[in-house]
Amino acid sequence: MSWRTVVVTGSAKLDYQMGFLVVRKEKITKIHLNEIAILLIDSTAVSITTALINELLKQKVKIVFCNEKRNPCGEIVPYYGSHDTSAKIRAQIAWSYEDKKKIWTEIVREKIRKQSSLLQNLEKKEYLLLEQYVAELQYGDESNREGHAAKVYFNALFGMDFSRTSDSPLNAALNYGYSIILSSFTKEICANGYLTQIGIFHDNMFNPFNLASDMMEPFRVLVDRAVHDMGIKQFGTEEKIMLIDLLNSMVVIAGRSEYVSNAVKIYCKSIFDALNERDTSLIKYYEL
Repeated sequence: MSWRTVVVTGSAKLDYQMGFLVVRKEKITKIHLNEIAILLIDSTAVSITTALINELLKQKVKIVFCNEKRNPCGEIVPYYGSHDTSAKIRAQIAWSYEDKKKIWTEIVREKIRKQSSLLQNLEKKEYLLLEQYVAELQYGDESNREGHAAKVYFNALFGMDFSRTSDSPLNAALNYGYSIILSSFTKEICANGYLTQIGIFHDNMFNPFNLASDMMEPFRVLVDRAVHDMGIKQFGTEEKIMLIDLLNSMVVIAGRSEYVSNAVKIYCKSIFDALNERDTSLIKYYEL
């Protein structure tokens, strides 16, 4: 089972050799492809061979590229993640509006519940208001409890002066962490044979990851907690490494302790089961 998130920094050449990713720097490092879930190239001074890219795609490894500011700017995923991709896409297109709305309602409910739980763990009294929003949640979140909860939640977590639209180290950290989680979800969606473009709630024509944007919502809290605990004053390499390593932290899901990367896999599969079987009780959520 793949589990590693491999980050390559500085000047390096990456190539393929007998089942291994070979990182050529002053020292040569080899990592078997079967161990890699995500390869994050954190420098524009890295070169990579097409032979390696081809083998990584065969192994369904997500390749994420960073720009000159070392922020994620793009990724490569295989066209065909499953042997029955055509059938999966037909099923995805056939998901009914009502079924998608039911699933989205449950995803929003779980997201706000997770936010409330984190605030309670941090002894923030605002968790009570979020519990109220969970109780008030309507079908399809027609009253936008998600939006109201977000304002209360972020102000409680980071202070009344905090805004998600400001240019700050906090927002840079949050956005970086969310992009790592998003990449993990797009990988699993493709591996299961579905299209990331067709969401269940998000439907922005310019967003190639609408479905991942939908499904990742309850996992955002993991990034929020990490950024809060880091007490960020500046956002640099050390903080980025800590957020990348978030995928290797442990959560409980389906009664077992799992890496976050594997929890994403289990959760995604359960969402697809719930949509295809039209049964929201099949969804498996992690516990903080």
